[in-house]
Amino acid sequence: MGLFEIGVILPGVAVQRRDGLTLQDAARHAEDAGLDGIWHGDHLAVGGPTLDAPIALATAAAVTSRIRIGTSVFIPAIRPLAWAAKQIATLAYVSGDRLVLGVGSGGGAGQWAAAGVPYGERGRRTDLALELLPRLLAGDPVTLPTDHTPPGPTPDQPPAPDPATPAPVRPRLPSETGHRQKPGPPSPARQPQEPRLPSADGQSQGPGPVSAAGQPQGPGRAGARVQLAPAVAMPQVWVGNASAAAIRRAARLGDGWFPSLISPHEVASGRARLAELAAGHDRPAPLIAIGGTAALGAGPGLPSREEIASNIATGYGRPLQDVIDLPLTGHPKAAAERLAEYREAGATHAVIGISGGDWRAQVDLLAEVRSLLG
Repeated sequence: MGLFEIGVILPGVAVQRRDGLTLQDAARHAEDAGLDGIWHGDHLAVGGPTLDAPIALATAAAVTSRIRIGTSVFIPAIRPLAWAAKQIATLAYVSGDRLVLGVGSGGGAGQWAAAGVPYGERGRRTDLALELLPRLLAGDPVTLPTDHTPPGPTPDQPPAPDPATPAPVRPRLPSETGHRQKPGPPSPARQPQEPRLPSADGQSQGPGPVSAAGQPQGPGRAGARVQLAPAVAMPQVWVGNASAAAIRRAARLGDGWFPSLISPHEVASGRARLAELAAGHDRPAPLIAIGGTAALGAGPGLPSREEIASNIATGYGRPLQDVIDLPLTGHPKAAAERLAEYREAGATHAVIGISGGDWRAQVDLLAEVRSLLG
């Protein structure tokens, strides 16, 4: 069996306060314990305290040196595309190319309304982002569409919903190895083909401003021409969600498929479909990373598997019998055996959210699970 990597979702604000833990403390602890990745979700307005994902991960990257950092998952389509690319490039740069870009298109309609972006546009905006990000991060000049979307319905036609991302009832539980790809050297930034005027800070400035929604302003709304620097290597892209549409997106545009809270059987069937679709695009089959949740060990205050599964069933409208075996609980050996089933089904990474217990202690138990998997 090949290497199976395990990452952990960094603690949220409430857990940090409860455990007297900072993001810096948590990131260092996960790295020192021997885990492979530290991950953070991307939520704008969910009714509770959350941190901005790029800033949180930059904080974690600044105090670590080996461990990969990842988004679980980043929502590029909720942002102006150039701004999303700038955040990704900066995070790749400050982390020393340790970034894995988990990408999704969900988050619930309320978050999209808060961002001023139509919820029905999310699927097409996500595809556009994945198509243009490699050129934007390489420093190539890119002319963005005026609305940052591919051609779609006319104004009197409602946009089609994105089948990859049904609106969740509440923020999605953490989801998320093959061979780790080593990032290549950054692509050199190319010189633009049009004159650029100096700005007040001495840096060159682009040909025209864009609005807060990412649309060009001023005459000739043919699209903003953008060139970002410094150039960075494109990080691995893991496409989140277990739906058929997400598998199609991963096969065409991703380096990995990143479903959450699914069974080994579902991984195996998804793997077959993923390989088939990727071959149709003349691409290698993406790796598979599964997202899960855990409360390991024993003791007072730890939720049981049944309690965690009940929360999943309620939160996502799924039958309890379909999710009862998803939480990782009990002794690390039992959790390792369960993750071995996912490895046999084709997964090579797991990204685990902690569902209860002291966060540091749970990370130590996850590290034991990793060592048992070999």
